[in-house]
Amino acid sequence: MRILVPTSCLCPVLLCLCVLERSYGSGHHAISKLPGRNHSLTHSHNQTRGPNGETEVHHRPKRGWIWNQFFVLEEHIGPDAQYVGKLHSNSDKGDGSVRYILSGEGAGTIFIIDESTGDIHATKSLDREKKTHYVLHAQAIDRNTNKPLEPESEFIIKVQDINDNAPKFPDGPFDTSVAEMSEVGTSVFQVTATDADDPTYGNSARVVYSILQGQPYFSVDPKTGIIRTALAGMDREAREHYTVVIQAKDMAGQVGGLSGSTTVNITLTDVNDNPPNFPQKNYQLYVPESAQVGKPVGKIRATDEDLGINAEIKYSIMNSEGATTFSIHTDRDTREGIISLKKPLNFEKKKSYTLHIEAVNPHLDPRFSHLGPYKDTATLKITVGDVDEPPVFSMDHYILDVYENSPVGTEVGSVTAHDPDSKNSPIRYFIDRRNEDSYFSIEADSGMIRTTQVLDREKTPWHNLSVSASEVDNPSFLSHVPVTVQVLDKNDNPPEIPTDEDIIVCESIRPGQVIQTISAVDKDDFANGQHFSFSLPSWMPINPNFTLKDNGDSTASIVARRRRFSRLAQELYSLPIVVHDGGEPSLSGTSTLTLRVCPCQRGGRTKTCQSEAFLLSAGLSTGALIAILLCVLILLSIVILFITLRRSKKEPLIISEEDVRENVVTYDDEGGGEEDTEAFDITALRNPAAAEELKFRRDVRPDGVRPRIYGPGYCQPGRGSPASLDTEAELDVRDFIKQRLDEADQDTSVPPYDSLQTYAYEGQGSPTGSISSLGSAGVRSDQDYNFLDDWGPEFQKLAELYSAEIGAESTETEKPAYPDTQK
Repeated sequence: MRILVPTSCLCPVLLCLCVLERSYGSGHHAISKLPGRNHSLTHSHNQTRGPNGETEVHHRPKRGWIWNQFFVLEEHIGPDAQYVGKLHSNSDKGDGSVRYILSGEGAGTIFIIDESTGDIHATKSLDREKKTHYVLHAQAIDRNTNKPLEPESEFIIKVQDINDNAPKFPDGPFDTSVAEMSEVGTSVFQVTATDADDPTYGNSARVVYSILQGQPYFSVDPKTGIIRTALAGMDREAREHYTVVIQAKDMAGQVGGLSGSTTVNITLTDVNDNPPNFPQKNYQLYVPESAQVGKPVGKIRATDEDLGINAEIKYSIMNSEGATTFSIHTDRDTREGIISLKKPLNFEKKKSYTLHIEAVNPHLDPRFSHLGPYKDTATLKITVGDVDEPPVFSMDHYILDVYENSPVGTEVGSVTAHDPDSKNSPIRYFIDRRNEDSYFSIEADSGMIRTTQVLDREKTPWHNLSVSASEVDNPSFLSHVPVTVQVLDKNDNPPEIPTDEDIIVCESIRPGQVIQTISAVDKDDFANGQHFSFSLPSWMPINPNFTLKDNGDSTASIVARRRRFSRLAQELYSLPIVVHDGGEPSLSGTSTLTLRVCPCQRGGRTKTCQSEAFLLSAGLSTGALIAILLCVLILLSIVILFITLRRSKKEPLIISEEDVRENVVTYDDEGGGEEDTEAFDITALRNPAAAEELKFRRDVRPDGVRPRIYGPGYCQPGRGSPASLDTEAELDVRDFIKQRLDEADQDTSVPPYDSLQTYAYEGQGSPTGSISSLGSAGVRSDQDYNFLDDWGPEFQKLAELYSAEIGAESTETEKPAYPDTQK
């Protein structure tokens, strides 16, 4: 089978056939894969040489599909279907017995074949950018037998590209920037265009770049699309924004190629290439002398054409005359120099100031240092304005003093103020009465302060005044100054002895013994009130009970002159004492002290004298106290009795007649010790034979039966001695318990449920003896109980009881307890 292609493809096919024939020779058959557009069927010739030297040629056709691919142009717009090629089999004799079949991609829709001739046509316009090739299958079938004449073979139809797509910039337009003053050739930006045509075939996708707008400032590399600066010294301050239009053209830029363009917006960024500049060299400023220190008084501004950090300016005052009185700092928002006052101005002393101000760029770029110094200077002349000021006092605070008890009108001191203005207006003074009593007055013209009342240092030692001064010509301008007046002390208060508390005198005090050391107080200050001397009144007879001893250190000691004071005989004594101070003139005072007699412990400590004195001072007699105590005891007894009755009340054992359940009554009572005689009688356990007469239930107490307790050594009538009880205790306790069990079973008066009775027997005798305190009252002890005096008032009664028995013989004997004694 052969494939016929259009005549437009013959020249490349012939060229390729020649190359193949020279490469392989005529003695071989091959499948030629032509890079062009032709596919051909070849026949091999087998030659043999006969015995006579004749060559015989054997013709044996080789059937097979010999092809590589078809080509079809894209974007065909003709009225007829585009012819692609022809399929032909060697078995086709032209009689119409061979039928050609085409299958695969686009078969029957895009590509059709003439079944009789094998001609292939493309019925639709193809787009290589959407699909570059189609894979199809061809087969020759015998129409008579409907059997394949040739095996099915595969071939490719490639869509041949034409230049139908212009270059595009998918991401445009673009924005970029470059620093001003950049050198020529500085890279700014790179643009890249894309072309959808086939880059492997022809120049359809070969793009070349050119600049349409933006010259002479910028240029573009035709191959890479890199935009570069083309002009030196581009100044942002002169022009900041540039628009550059770049064109991309395919077909290597030849005539007929397609093109596309994009816009690149280029902005020049700022560099510090401009120094600060004052618009003028001389400035003037008016500042009143009343301007406050630390507050702004004016501002100055230097301009800088740069932006951001490159335009920052730092201001400074260069001359010392202006720097000592004024300061300047930069406002970050406005970049102005704010001038502030460091010291107060005084028109009368200095009327003007001259400031040399310098403005400097703090951030310099070394690349542009050759453009000159990045600073500028200007002169600022400040004129101080005269202002009518209030009076000024000679001192910020006055401290004056005056003696107490001075007569009214005594001079304390004076204040002075003056008018700081040049006219020197007269001054008037007055006292602000809002916070001060009328103890002082001031002369309006001279400022002399005088007393208006007699002052008492002990009442008010300090006085605070507020003195105001105003100009006579302008009273609205006021000045104030604080004045403190100290009242000096005079010895005008006699000393005295504090008499708030009574002095305690022990009943057992001895003659010459110091009762208490006393001191005096004086309302006067240290110089006049801290040196005292003490004595008894000279106009009174000698005191037989007490005397006074001056210790020479502003204290005195009260000394007893006799022994054995009795509280019952006389409880209170009065002792007048005269005290002299060391002031000028010396003053004296008489204070009467009250001495109270009280019983004391060993070592001189009082007992209950203070509490008794308190009760007596409250106005309660002994009888009233006893009545109160009796009432309290009666109330306590009633409360205790009520609580005891509540606790002794028991619930009935049988709740209801219908409740016939078996119950176990548990008693969880603890014994009361040796004095508990109500719980049970343990004699029955000690002697089971003696319990015959006590036939009653242990869990229910019968009426009329009273528990009994027997004291040590007591013999119950009819029961023998304690020795006999010990002998009887050796009886079999088991028999006794069994007997009790039988009695409980046969008793019909018991409650209708089980009752649990527990018996215990601990035996007789103990080698350790008894630890009971019963019977120990008659035991004599050699213990010294004098130490109880040191235990405080809680043990005082116990100490008196034992101390009263010291040295006495005890003949008391212990009496036995009787059986009917009930606790």
